[in-house]
Amino acid sequence: MSTAVGVLILDEPRGLGTTVQATLEHMPDFHTIVEADLGGADAQNAIALIFVDEIRLVDVIDRIFSLKKRQPNLRTLVAFGVLSADDLRALLAAGADAFVARSKSPRDLGAALLALAEGSERLAPPKRLVDLPEALTELPRLTPREAEVLRFVSSGFSNKEIARRLALSVRTIETHRLNLRGKTQTGRLSDLISLARHLGLPPVVNSDGQHGVQHSQH
Repeated sequence: MSTAVGVLILDEPRGLGTTVQATLEHMPDFHTIVEADLGGADAQNAIALIFVDEIRLVDVIDRIFSLKKRQPNLRTLVAFGVLSADDLRALLAAGADAFVARSKSPRDLGAALLALAEGSERLAPPKRLVDLPEALTELPRLTPREAEVLRFVSSGFSNKEIARRLALSVRTIETHRLNLRGKTQTGRLSDLISLARHLGLPPVVNSDGQHGVQHSQH
């Protein structure tokens, strides 16, 4: 990119280790800004990275709405832990542009910001919650770990491979998959792929650029 993207970080959780701000400041594609900068030149190439606290979701929605009203061209990336279909609709209505799991590392969040800055649509959920599998009447509330497991499952990885990648036991992965089945009422790969897409979860690829090839049904 020709110019660095200004990133306004809001409600960054404590305890992230290397903070998101520090990581972004060390990446040439970004520089961090404050709300006062939105009235200047930085607003023309800026993204607000907003961490959602589900307990105070209404406050987050109000914050996004206010930012968009003040600066309509400001793009917003919402880092979330657990969102229901109603939460997603409310955030979209307020002006959220894209979503990413809050459990991502600061560098992965940077990659998501860059994708949004470059106009990628892979981070954006559908504007209308349609075409969900018949078994899914609404988007389930998943924990960050369940969402991560869903990414691997929907990419075709086996339980054993997921366990290795996430440094967890196979039994733990099996438990997460059982929880996913209970929340989604489906174990079909096609349904899980559709769900992952609706949640804005990008597929996991191997180092050779291919998805997992083992479609475990356990």
